[in-house]
Amino acid sequence: MSIVTGEIYHIYTKSIAEFVIFNNDPEFLRIKELISYYNIERHLTSFSRYKERDFQRSKKDVQDGKRLIQIICYCFMPTHIHLVLKQLKDNGISDFMMHILNSHTRYFNIKHNRKGPLWESKFKKVLVDSDEQLLHLTRYIHLNPVTACIVNKPEEWRYSSYNEYVSDGTVTDGICEYKNILDINSFSYKKFVENRISYQRELAKIKGLMLD
Repeated sequence: MSIVTGEIYHIYTKSIAEFVIFNNDPEFLRIKELISYYNIERHLTSFSRYKERDFQRSKKDVQDGKRLIQIICYCFMPTHIHLVLKQLKDNGISDFMMHILNSHTRYFNIKHNRKGPLWESKFKKVLVDSDEQLLHLTRYIHLNPVTACIVNKPEEWRYSSYNEYVSDGTVTDGICEYKNILDINSFSYKKFVENRISYQRELAKIKGLMLD
């Protein structure tokens, strides 16, 4: 199934053999920076040579409407990535994912003195075809760190868009744009997510007891 411009997709990719690909704060923050940097049509330099001049150019490209995708939701986990993206340009999601995954692979392999692929396969995608599905999907994604028992509350996980959703505009380094798609307020969304924590954790435990 090809990706259609104007549609919203849940994008998921994970590491080979559940290898930990984000080991520390700088690695988590770097993938977030990659997402912002590669969300434009053209690049004059590689991310590793990113300078202040290029940062200003990228900001202007975004303002000029030259983005490949609209970022609605994200969560970076130690072994995998969840993204909810709206494609704005033909082949936008594929180009965007190719750049960020290849860039992080090069960086990770050099830093950790390893060779070979880092990601299991090409990213997986699922079309989001209703507002209700989108709302429940963002909750599922934002609860990933809680379900995995990494943190007790979703707001404690710095590497997701949850705090953008519940901060009422006080997050200064946000990268998501969702208010033109999801009709929610921060208080209601926080309650909506918190009401699901226990259930999602129990569901994960049950799945862990099942044989494939």
